[in-house]
Amino acid sequence: MPLEKHVIFGVHITDRIHHVDPVQHLFTEFGCSIRTRLGLHEAQKDFCSPNGLIVLEMVGDDDTHKEFIDKLNAIEGVEAQQMVFDHP
Repeated sequence: MPLEKHVIFGVHITDRIHHVDPVQHLFTEFGCSIRTRLGLHEAQKDFCSPNGLIVLEMVGDDDTHKEFIDKLNAIEGVEAQQMVFDHP
């Protein structure tokens, strides 16, 4: 049986406080297509970065992935990119 390809989304959010609500709404809408979610942002005792990066491991079909990434990129302050690792 061939191995499933790995589809990874990188989602960069600027000014997280103001732009995260519509992103979280989309994460809920496409929740059944998200296998793994990892959020990264710079944080220290006296500082928390306004920008963040979310890494998503996706499941499902290409059409759903395209719809999701297009909707993410339509949000102000958000840039989403996709990596696909096929298995020969």
